[in-house]
Amino acid sequence: MKKYTTLVLLLSISLSFGQKKEIKKAEKLFESGDVKGAADILTANATLFESADEKVTLQKIYLEAKIDQKNKEFESSYQKYTAFTAAGGKDLEYDNQITSLTSDIVNSAIEDNAEKRYSDAASKLYLAYTINPEVNKDYLYYAASSAVNGSDFENALEYYNALKEIKYEGITTRYYAKTVETGEEVEFSESEYNIYKKTKEYSDFREETSESKYPEIIKNIALIYAQLGDNEKAMEAVKIAREADPKDLNLILTEANLYIQLKENDRFEVLMKEAISQDPNNATLYFNLGVVNAQRGERDEAKKYYLKTIELDSNFESGYLNLVSLILEGESAIVDEMNGLGTSRADNARYDELKTERENLYKECVPILEKLVELNNNQEAVKTLMNIYGTLGNNEGFMKMKGLIVE
Repeated sequence: MKKYTTLVLLLSISLSFGQKKEIKKAEKLFESGDVKGAADILTANATLFESADEKVTLQKIYLEAKIDQKNKEFESSYQKYTAFTAAGGKDLEYDNQITSLTSDIVNSAIEDNAEKRYSDAASKLYLAYTINPEVNKDYLYYAASSAVNGSDFENALEYYNALKEIKYEGITTRYYAKTVETGEEVEFSESEYNIYKKTKEYSDFREETSESKYPEIIKNIALIYAQLGDNEKAMEAVKIAREADPKDLNLILTEANLYIQLKENDRFEVLMKEAISQDPNNATLYFNLGVVNAQRGERDEAKKYYLKTIELDSNFESGYLNLVSLILEGESAIVDEMNGLGTSRADNARYDELKTERENLYKECVPILEKLVELNNNQEAVKTLMNIYGTLGNNEGFMKMKGLIVE
């Protein structure tokens, strides 16, 4: 029995010695820069480490966290660092290691953004935020921006709502002064600024404080809800945002678009006019007013807005086409009356009057369509103009348009 006990003890000592030997070997390889070699040792001795004591197990978890960090497996790395401390692990360099991990995550996210891998960047920046939410609030803001750039609106909304809850403002202060020798303005860190204020090397010290990002966050929440089709929540958010920044053009347009979806054209028109007061040379704003007025049967108003559209932007194709369509709406009533006339002398006289009215409508459309054809050979304009020329008996114009049709 004593021999058996001794044998078990010897095996235990042997295993413990082997575990410590292998973990130290892996740590040395890692410290020398051989990350793969360190990882291979841990993998090859996975069974051996299964029975390791607490100290060796903690060493292994900590080393795995470092290996994952080097391999840019940041989520796994952070989970292992937290598992290390949760199990009672302690290391004098732990705080520095976490700071290093955060820095690596952010630098990797910057690379992702540069390569337009926006969703990857967003998830990394969010991870950097969760590592220290009190200190790393800025990374949550940048995570939201990256998510929007990647059209990942669900996550962007989650991040922006989190920013709203903590009332994130992102206000920063930058510090400047001019060198006495050259007069050139230089930017400093806060600590440098405070030091150099006590010297005679610099003058004209000034601080520049940025505006709060909170209104922008509320605005983006409204825009995303609108993008996702949740009009009720979008309207709630946009009203809050407009209270903070009533002159923001994007917010005005977002609210206007919501009213269009809710079929509240009167409110839409009010907001569009408000938007025009902010941006009076924006052709799209006038075009939208033209569309709404046309839908409401306000043809004269619609015509006025379409004309203003192409006056501001001579390349605005829809402006030309909608204007022509609006003018030709009057044709159906003329044709209906012509078809209802009899053969009396009075009816024939009326028929001739209506025919002239119809031709005048066509003639009004001709210069509008000709301008559009000149711009880029717009096929819809070409075909409409060809039919008008045919009706007016302009064979030369008819053949010219026919030759422009792309089969």
